[in-house]
Amino acid sequence: MPQKEHPCAFFECKAQHKSLHRLPSNERLRRKWLSIIFEDKVPENLPKLLYVCANHFSADSFENAGQFNSGFASKLFLKTGSVPTRRDPTLLRRKLVPVVPAVAVEGFHASASVPKKNTTNNADCIVGSDEELDFCDQDSVASSVDSSAEDMFIDDMDPILDRPSSDLYLPEEDYDSKDAPQHRKRLCLSSAEGGDRKSENGFYWTETEKWQSSDEADVEPPLLVFTPNQNPGPQILPNRCSSALQFFQLLFPKSMFQTIAGYTNSYAAKYEERKGKLWNFISQSDMKSYVALVIYMGMFRCSSLSDYWSESQHFSLSFPAKIMSYRKFLSISKVLHLSESREDEKNILKKGTAGYERLGKIQPLYQVIRESCKSYFHPFQNITIVERMVKPQAGTGLKQSLKSRSPNMGFKLFALTDCTCGYTWDFFVYEGKSCASRSEGLSYETVMALVDENMLGSGYKLFVDKFYTSPTLFTDLLDKKVLACGPVWPNRTGYPKSAKNKLLSNAPRGTMRWIRQDKLLFVEWKDSKEVQMCSSFHKAYEGDTVQRKVRRDAHRTLEEIPVPAVVLDYSKNMEAVDSSDCITEHFRAIHKPKKWYQCMFYHFLDIAVENAFIMQELVTKGNGKKPLTRKAFLQALILELTDIDSLDSAAVPLTLSSSG
Repeated sequence: MPQKEHPCAFFECKAQHKSLHRLPSNERLRRKWLSIIFEDKVPENLPKLLYVCANHFSADSFENAGQFNSGFASKLFLKTGSVPTRRDPTLLRRKLVPVVPAVAVEGFHASASVPKKNTTNNADCIVGSDEELDFCDQDSVASSVDSSAEDMFIDDMDPILDRPSSDLYLPEEDYDSKDAPQHRKRLCLSSAEGGDRKSENGFYWTETEKWQSSDEADVEPPLLVFTPNQNPGPQILPNRCSSALQFFQLLFPKSMFQTIAGYTNSYAAKYEERKGKLWNFISQSDMKSYVALVIYMGMFRCSSLSDYWSESQHFSLSFPAKIMSYRKFLSISKVLHLSESREDEKNILKKGTAGYERLGKIQPLYQVIRESCKSYFHPFQNITIVERMVKPQAGTGLKQSLKSRSPNMGFKLFALTDCTCGYTWDFFVYEGKSCASRSEGLSYETVMALVDENMLGSGYKLFVDKFYTSPTLFTDLLDKKVLACGPVWPNRTGYPKSAKNKLLSNAPRGTMRWIRQDKLLFVEWKDSKEVQMCSSFHKAYEGDTVQRKVRRDAHRTLEEIPVPAVVLDYSKNMEAVDSSDCITEHFRAIHKPKKWYQCMFYHFLDIAVENAFIMQELVTKGNGKKPLTRKAFLQALILELTDIDSLDSAAVPLTLSSSG
């Protein structure tokens, strides 16, 4: 059923944006909007509903402008308190509406089903067919059709930047092809015979350029001054939070428990009515107790859900039964809902159109968690982007797989994380190949969507893995005053193709070569395997060494070997980021949620709990006190969520500890 299109309240708005925003309910803010729309001449009789399109807001008025520009979101979300402007809408539109090049889209969908282009809007928007959207059931939210490009993405390769070539460019005559990586091909950049080689991204490499060795001097590039927009660390008053629950509720607000309880009651009432049953409505307190038990199950693991309510005299846990009955816990688990049922029904009618919201069933909580994570913390200088996998049990179009890490399928998220403490500052859910712009490649668009220099500041150092690293990305990040380094695939567009003095496959351990082009440094280093790195802020070699076992006369001895500064710096910062410790993982494994949005709820809970613990640790240390350990923090959070009196619960942690 075609949806009615609402006009923008600005009468002169001709190029209406597809993202419309209703007037706020707050009376003071509503009057501001009306004053701007009607130039202080507000008519007495106004329509019941008024909408303003996104063209009349500045880019910093939106929570997800970066994701929308990169094609990772189909709808813009306003920040609280934002007001429209009467500036020329065409100027704003250039900043907010991504242009999807037809060639890039065509190449990306080479072996997938052909999408149809929605021409009802001025902005180009690629929308998958109905068959793509309907994967298993009505909860499917993205295309499930795999293509060769999608397979490359699953293998941590970018279909735009890592295109293979049958014409390999071998560096030396004695190059041993057996030692070359078998799962990757070098990309032969198009060039005329002899002369310069030019990549499609504009990087020139001449045949006369050669790789330098470690004993040849390199000039250290000028470093940007680190000027964050806010003081790095927690953005809260030192004495505002004194308990685990207070830190947690900064990120998972108290009102959200009531909101989720309301959504769950609404959905469950309809669900039970179909079966001729009545639903016993749950309260905000019930939701808090439910969350407490989910966290509890991550600390103390049983082989099945029912074991937590076992009545065995010798092998039972008394805590869960004190908080909630097994039947009630199971009922909430089955019908847990994160969105308004009526809005879900309206959204389903939009399937196959540009107005369909793929993440509609998680949007309320999704936006609250993201906004809170950014509001109460500002990253330190070293940051990274990590991929996370949320393993589902039910089929859905959001599935992707990280083959190198797990044979299981799951939902892929991209997150910007602080290297110093592991705090997740921002993240977004990957919705599928049909949602993103492919002009520069998915890896490029992902980084640009998450690294917001307007909110972060300048002089940040970004550490990324091979999937993201590219000369184009690092050069454009420098324009945003963000430094970057990371390992790089040798077949990536823009990587040096010079063969002169190149690192040989049979070179001894510790051998290194480097080459500098403009502001970027490329390093090849021989460890147990060849390592290729790219950086915009490191010097090639600074005299560092690392201990490795080296074979000498049939014996392996521990020796100091040279190591490039970029390798040491990258290893130190990436080791500090560990996102594998998920408190809800065990519960998801034994409960097996049937809905994709329930899986996402538990992952959002993981983010909120982990970030709350990190903030507690930093704030407490800043006050000169000893912070709680992770175990003590979780125990305190569980008890506070369940409102157990400190006197009655004095013995509980001891009982739980013996169970763990």
